[in-house]
Amino acid sequence: METIYIIIGIVALAIGFGIAKIIEKQRASGTIKNSKRVASRIIKEAKTEAESIKKDKILQAKEKFIELKSNHEKVILSREKKMVDAEKRIRDKESKLSQELNTNKKANQEIEAKIKDYDYRLEFLEKKKKEAEKMHKKQVEQLEVLSGLSAEDAKKELTASVKEEAKTDAMAFIQDQIEEAKLTAEQEATKIVLNTIQRVGVEQTVDNVVSVFNLESDNIKGRIIGREGRNIRALEAATGVEFIVDDTPEAIILSCFDPVRREIARLSTHKLVTDGRIHPARIEEVVAKTEKQINQEIAAVGKRTVIDLGIHGLHPELVKVVGRMKYRSSYGQNLLQHSREVANLCAIMAAELGLNPKVAKRAGLLHDIGKVPDKESELPHALLGMKWAEKYGEKPDVCNAIGAHHDEVDMKSLYAPIVQVCDAISGARPGARRQVLDSYIQRLKDLEDVAFAFTGVQKAYAIQAGRELRVIVESEKVSDDKAAELSFNISQKIQNDMTYPGQVRVTVIRETRAVNIAK
Repeated sequence: METIYIIIGIVALAIGFGIAKIIEKQRASGTIKNSKRVASRIIKEAKTEAESIKKDKILQAKEKFIELKSNHEKVILSREKKMVDAEKRIRDKESKLSQELNTNKKANQEIEAKIKDYDYRLEFLEKKKKEAEKMHKKQVEQLEVLSGLSAEDAKKELTASVKEEAKTDAMAFIQDQIEEAKLTAEQEATKIVLNTIQRVGVEQTVDNVVSVFNLESDNIKGRIIGREGRNIRALEAATGVEFIVDDTPEAIILSCFDPVRREIARLSTHKLVTDGRIHPARIEEVVAKTEKQINQEIAAVGKRTVIDLGIHGLHPELVKVVGRMKYRSSYGQNLLQHSREVANLCAIMAAELGLNPKVAKRAGLLHDIGKVPDKESELPHALLGMKWAEKYGEKPDVCNAIGAHHDEVDMKSLYAPIVQVCDAISGARPGARRQVLDSYIQRLKDLEDVAFAFTGVQKAYAIQAGRELRVIVESEKVSDDKAAELSFNISQKIQNDMTYPGQVRVTVIRETRAVNIAK
């Protein structure tokens, strides 16, 4: 029974397996059919896409072909155009060459004709020359007979007269040069003498070496003089200042070339008169205290000046020298004010020229330190100031600017001419130094009047403190050539008719303007 069940199970398994195989075949055949359908669809789509791609590529190829063809045609056209232009240039050159050949032929013919004409004229001139020589010999012989002199003697007399005339002209020129040299030398000598007077004490008393001490009453004069003059002698010995007690009411004159010592004497006398105790011991004590006070004030003035100008790192001794400038004058101009002005001018000018304004300001402030020496020196003040600057560690540019501002040494940097120019500007400014204002104004008016005396002058201005005359002329009446001639004539008239220091520069300006009005 069990065997039957087993057989039935095996048969059932075989039947199931067979059914499974049949089902699997059916599924496989269905899958194959689906795959074939998908493959056929993909192939169709690929063929369609290939056709479209093929059409696009064909279109692109056609477009590329058309573009290449157009470019090729353009290149061919440009080449043809160049060939046409080249042919045209060649034809033009050929025509020019043919014209030049024709012209050269004509020119050669003309030259040959001219040569023939020249030869003919040369022969004619030779004949005329021989005739003229014959005539000249006859005239010379006739002149010798009439004058009683031979040609050689006449030539010698003519040469002698020409030599004498040339000698006279040369002497006149030499005399003019000598007069001009004397004038320049006199000006330079005056400058040196005035500078020397400012630095060296002399017996003559002028305004800038004298101070007047006012008194409440003339009774104080006797106390200042003292018994047998011992007080005044003590004052003079302690201060180095001469006390002049004369008939001037309620005043004593203090005379000394050194303004510092004069100021010490004035303040000391004021303290003594105010205190009332005047005797030699007290005089020495007060003078010593006043001298110390003045030295402190000098240092303070120097420091204040340096701070105001923004100058740093200046040696203390140079600061004191700057302070002493307060009590010095140059041609009547306060030296400290002059130096401050030069320093500011130098800084402005250096800044405009793209240089360091601090270095220029430093050089401008120190340029005249040689005018306030502790001990008298025979050196010019510029060289003395340069030595001090070198001694106290100033930069080479600053030292050279100090030494070269009066051309005692060569200028080695741009700061030197800046200091020189600014020094001249400060000193030449009207009113800065002693001069009579009325005569100064009259000289400027006379300069302008000289220019107005010439025809064609429209305006004339005397500028640069009378050192330059600027003349504006009418362009219709004065040409460019006449402008140069007018400048020369005005300068000669000024030189001959006027008296003036230095040189006067005459500048003639001719300007043409075209003006129209749009309505």
